[in-house]
Amino acid sequence: MPLTDEEIDSAVGDLDGWEHTDGALRRSVKFPAFLDGIDAVRRVAEHAEAKDHHPDIDIRWRTVTFTLVTHSEGGITAKDVQMAAAINEIVGDR
Repeated sequence: MPLTDEEIDSAVGDLDGWEHTDGALRRSVKFPAFLDGIDAVRRVAEHAEAKDHHPDIDIRWRTVTFTLVTHSEGGITAKDVQMAAAINEIVGDR
């Protein structure tokens, strides 16, 4: 079930670097080198596969953007918030 805007805004307040925009959670992370970003994407992908919940990932040289929305539910769900928190743990303080 999709979260309300109030629930999403509350969750985003606890998720460093994430924003609620265009109906999704989004975070861009700039890495020191291209391969550092690729390594982070691999680690996020492994976690996503294990959870069967996959972010959209856009790679632009050293900047990786993660976008989360549960398409089958038609909005942002608790699974997206949980994945955002996991991505923050994986990429660390960037």
